[in-house]
Amino acid sequence: LSTCGNIVVLHCSLRFGIAAYRKYSSGGGYPNISLSAPLPGIPKPVFASVDGHEKYETKITTLENGLKVASQNKFGQFCTVGILVNSGSRHEAKYPSGIAHFLEKLAFSSTAQYGSKDEILLTLEKHGGICDCQTSRDTTMYAVSAEVKGLDTVVSLLSDAVLQPRLLDEEIEMTKMAIRFELEDLNMRPDPEPLLTEMIHAAAYRGNTVGLPRFCPVDNVEKIDKKVLHGYLRNYYCPERMVLAGVGIEHEQLVECARKYLLNVKPVWETPAVTNVDLSVAQYTGGIVRMEKDMSDVSLGPTPIPELTHIMIGLESCSFLEEDFIPFAVLNMMMGGGGSFSAGGPGKGMFTRLYLNVLNRHHWMYNATSYHHSYEDSGLLCIHASADPRQVREMVEIITREFIQMAGNTGEMELERAKTQLKSMLMMNLESRPVIFEDVGRQVLSTGKRKLPHELCDLISKVTASDIKRVTAKMLRSKPAVAALGDLTELPSYEHIQAALSSKDGRLPRMYRLFR
Repeated sequence: LSTCGNIVVLHCSLRFGIAAYRKYSSGGGYPNISLSAPLPGIPKPVFASVDGHEKYETKITTLENGLKVASQNKFGQFCTVGILVNSGSRHEAKYPSGIAHFLEKLAFSSTAQYGSKDEILLTLEKHGGICDCQTSRDTTMYAVSAEVKGLDTVVSLLSDAVLQPRLLDEEIEMTKMAIRFELEDLNMRPDPEPLLTEMIHAAAYRGNTVGLPRFCPVDNVEKIDKKVLHGYLRNYYCPERMVLAGVGIEHEQLVECARKYLLNVKPVWETPAVTNVDLSVAQYTGGIVRMEKDMSDVSLGPTPIPELTHIMIGLESCSFLEEDFIPFAVLNMMMGGGGSFSAGGPGKGMFTRLYLNVLNRHHWMYNATSYHHSYEDSGLLCIHASADPRQVREMVEIITREFIQMAGNTGEMELERAKTQLKSMLMMNLESRPVIFEDVGRQVLSTGKRKLPHELCDLISKVTASDIKRVTAKMLRSKPAVAALGDLTELPSYEHIQAALSSKDGRLPRMYRLFR
């Protein structure tokens, strides 16, 4: 019966619908109401609105001890909170290299409050939380993502992990084992990009600041102990070099937690009267780092990767604090590139120069990718390329020609596409809460304030073809930095690469051999 009833109702509805359709389709049945006027009998709609920009601005407070607290509100049940420290491998000039690498591995181990890493993870689990520590050449970042309700616990845990680590002997021994394994893996993995990045920095900034090794050298693994770590922490882990950043929480709440757990806390190491901090400015030197290596068996199996030689050529760009940083970012996006199988569709670099001029034209090249590394006092724009060892000379000349052509005329469509792609990438990345957290923390740590995404988009929109030409001309005046990995029999000399980058067409000097 119920089924029959439903059929009757459905049938009536259809009849009514058809009748209504006939009535209004004739053209004369519609009520004469303006679309801008409210409909009779329907409540007035309430539209979502932003109460000015202040709702999404980054709020910053500096505590009495110098620690900065920065937050960005974002709707959601979870928050990301962390402590960023102005400390990294670039500050290890007076210490054995590798301390930052050790501290990254030792993070969130036993502390004054927690007996082991498992206890920390169990505490976070109650609030649906996860923790992570990452170090770069200039920053160390301790971060936790958890429910907003657990903010008090999270800040207490972060304070303990950063200022009260026990650094037990067994934890240091386990870290040494983990680092040795990572160093072995770095030399064996098919993707050489991390190793090449390390090499290009060593070539560009020989023996200073960002040129110091990010990964602990094998010879230093046994030299680093609790005493060495405490000596480093004493100078660099001080409040004025830290930012407590949070995304997805109220600013007042975060400041209150910071006062409670980070204001009058004595670290486990003794605080010196005067800190001995390395304030060296990065000195760009240029140069070459070569690593002869058999790459024939780097990836065996049913579909082995062929033997390749990898070359990275870089030139000095600028600091992220300079105005030219934005034109360099646009230039890097314009060069783009990728692997021979990963360039993808139009949004993934199909119309970038390294794809059109290099990968599209030279089928034997496996990779051509542009990278831009920028720091508070210098920067490096480089191109990574890989090909068969017998074609290394030709590959190097193709890359040097691309560098020279950067200084030529830039098409309007090409420039607009690069700017739109950069803005698109920026906005898409800043939809992610952990990325907003890192952006807030890094900007406040280096400049004391934060440029909002719409401000960055405005700066990107203002970049002109003459800006690209100007920054390229400035970059081409610097000495090249070269990193080479694999079979280097056909690699041109550093002097020849330098001559090619100083020429009008980017060609290598001709070589005449009687015997090959």
